[in-house]
Amino acid sequence: MDGTLDKPAVSRAERHPEKAHRPDNPIRRKPEWIRVRAPNSPEYAETRRLMRHYGLSTVCEEAACPNIGECWKHKHATFMIMGDVCTRACAFCNVATGKPGALNPHEPANIAEAVGKLGLGHVVVTSVDRDDLADGGADHFAAVIEALHRSAPATTVEVLTPDFLRKPGAVEIVVKARPDVFNHNLETVPRLYPTIRPGARYFASLKLLSQVKEIDPAMFTKSGLMVGLGETREEILQVMDDLRAADVDFLTVGQYLQPSAKHAPIDRFWPPAAFDELASFARAKGFLMVSASPLTRSSYHAGDDFARLRAARAAHLPR
Repeated sequence: MDGTLDKPAVSRAERHPEKAHRPDNPIRRKPEWIRVRAPNSPEYAETRRLMRHYGLSTVCEEAACPNIGECWKHKHATFMIMGDVCTRACAFCNVATGKPGALNPHEPANIAEAVGKLGLGHVVVTSVDRDDLADGGADHFAAVIEALHRSAPATTVEVLTPDFLRKPGAVEIVVKARPDVFNHNLETVPRLYPTIRPGARYFASLKLLSQVKEIDPAMFTKSGLMVGLGETREEILQVMDDLRAADVDFLTVGQYLQPSAKHAPIDRFWPPAAFDELASFARAKGFLMVSASPLTRSSYHAGDDFARLRAARAAHLPR
């Protein structure tokens, strides 16, 4: 292990400076079907200690994922590379925003070591947006993937990347490193992009997913949506059609949860039955794999879902 440092404390006021001037949005009480227990297992504590030991960030912590207690109990952590400060300021996201620091050249090796300690059969690697880098961080993604392939060749690798907006050649760099799953989340419907995801472009994100398949038709692609931001059912169904036109294999749909009073308000909580209905529509539209529930997140049960995804493709292959 090299180059690790303790993470500096970041105050609540410093975490989202671009949101400080915004009026508060009341935080709604969660319904019974969306409440989770606070993490307190010995395995959770050990996973947290391991992340600190290697100086690693996780989206589980930085994005305040509600499933962290369950996932870390099973030592399933989603690594967040290239630091814990994002150059974007999405209205839904709890990751700190501002000017990021330099990349840690030891991070790929540290992640590979941590994956070995955790004994992961499937690992998910995501990142902050790094618009400050010429390649958006694509080379760093590739270095992490390659380090994992070298140290744990039996471990399957799933990446959840930024949109690499205006970073020509970045997608090719990541695909060439051969992750097993290439995930990029659309997050919401195109009408809401100006307020919810202002730094991104809906059709650029769709193009990225389509481009992955153009480069490597055999690579699994995946994307995710949040509901509860004011979208309509019809808009979600249209996004599903757009994703299928891009030949995306796997769709996740989960409930948006408001991180703070300065983030986008929740329009409504979708009940479990509505997620079941969305999953039925998605399967009918041809997705190989669908995960839709109030607590679904991109990397929730990712290893088990990947096994089912491979089985679903095998079942669809001509015999």
